[in-house]
Amino acid sequence: MALENSIFPSRPDSLTLPVEEKREGGDVEVAADATCATGVFNLSEELGHVVTTETTPPPPITATVKRSFQAKLAEREANANQPRKKTQGTEKERGRFGWARTRRKRQRYVEKNGRCNVQHGNMRETYRYLTDIFTTLVDLNWRCSLFVFVMAYAVTWLFFGAIWYLIAYCRGDLDHLEDEDWTPCVNNVNGFISAFLFSIETETTIGYGYRVITDQCPVGTILLLLQAILGSMVNAFMVGCMFVKISQPNKRAETLVFSKHAVISLRDDKLCLMFRVGDLRSSHIVGANMRAKLIKSKQTQEGEFIPLDQTDISVGFETGDDRLFLVSPLVISHEIDSRSAFWDMSQAQLEKEDFEIVVILEGMVEATGMTCQARSSYLAEEVLWGHRFSPMMSLAEGFFDVDYGAFHHTFEVNTPSCSARELSLAAARLDAHLYWSISSRLDEEPTLAQQAATQPDAGSADSKAGEEPTDVQEQPGLGELNGSVATDQSESEA
Repeated sequence: MALENSIFPSRPDSLTLPVEEKREGGDVEVAADATCATGVFNLSEELGHVVTTETTPPPPITATVKRSFQAKLAEREANANQPRKKTQGTEKERGRFGWARTRRKRQRYVEKNGRCNVQHGNMRETYRYLTDIFTTLVDLNWRCSLFVFVMAYAVTWLFFGAIWYLIAYCRGDLDHLEDEDWTPCVNNVNGFISAFLFSIETETTIGYGYRVITDQCPVGTILLLLQAILGSMVNAFMVGCMFVKISQPNKRAETLVFSKHAVISLRDDKLCLMFRVGDLRSSHIVGANMRAKLIKSKQTQEGEFIPLDQTDISVGFETGDDRLFLVSPLVISHEIDSRSAFWDMSQAQLEKEDFEIVVILEGMVEATGMTCQARSSYLAEEVLWGHRFSPMMSLAEGFFDVDYGAFHHTFEVNTPSCSARELSLAAARLDAHLYWSISSRLDEEPTLAQQAATQPDAGSADSKAGEEPTDVQEQPGLGELNGSVATDQSESEA
């Protein structure tokens, strides 16, 4: 079944190909290139038999309620030819054959929540962890810490319970349970379970009074002393570990928040890198101190490659601005000057760079007196050029109201897209131009005064003294530029 009279309004020349027509004699005839804008395609049931004929364009079809197939096809092609709007987002790079290739996202050195994304492997000197067993136990996660806590007590109870049972077995106390004349080492110990219960009562100093050691067993007396001393050490060690782990200030850092993005904009006509930090608690951080590091791989002049090189980013160490009074959210600013790592970085270069900025806030917790550290990081794509943080503080009745809903909000501002070096050079050229223009004008003032003094006099010598004030008054510009010079010359001529 063939589809006839299918009219395509526009057909590009690139799709115009010669058509081969097979005949009975076996000859192959190649038709001429069809370059007309409109053609009729007759598709027979036999695939490959295509005949193209030129036709005159049909008369315009009047608008009807039900659109024809040609109208729908024309509308679809017109919509397809319209330029598409560019979607916002990162543009995909094109590979060798034009295939879309997304940019590889940089692996973070420090996560947004402050966790360092570093794992240590191939460590052969693992015995070093046992030399500092207390710190090792404190650094364990809660599941392992609870397991070690339970096992420490259970093992010691079982160990000393087995020794008490062994003493009773070796002395023959288990064979004289019904003998009232026999004095056992521990009264009412008739098996391993009773020995284990006596071990628990001894180490925990419960002392129910039913199982009691007698004075006829010196070995039991020594064992009782050892278990009491060792039990006190285990209690002190495990309770200390749990107390330190519970009171760790790591969770205090959860209420110290950093902005999701860093921004670059002008402050006092200078480009500055800024980010925001805040404290959600009413108890403040005492002696808060801010630091920032630039993590970026580099290659030295000798060809040495240094991965994840760390460079200090000044946030006011010279002026003391790095020491914060963190009562309300603050915007930390880094001025991009000649000593900054961003001195030669423009907006276009920022989009191509691959670096990470690590910010560190340290201070002492006011409630516990322990040192706390909060960390975060910003990748290159998280630094917004030409943005500024939205204000979030307002004055209420008797207090300052802080709206943390606008903590991460930014808005665009007019910011030059050039680097800080280019901006500084442009400002220096402008200052130099103003300086030389003012100095040249000042140099012209004595010349104008000399020209006014050497002008020929039209009157007589008697009227010269009376006319000189008039000459000076007729030249207001000279008097304004250099009034003192004109006054001195008039007095000398008089």
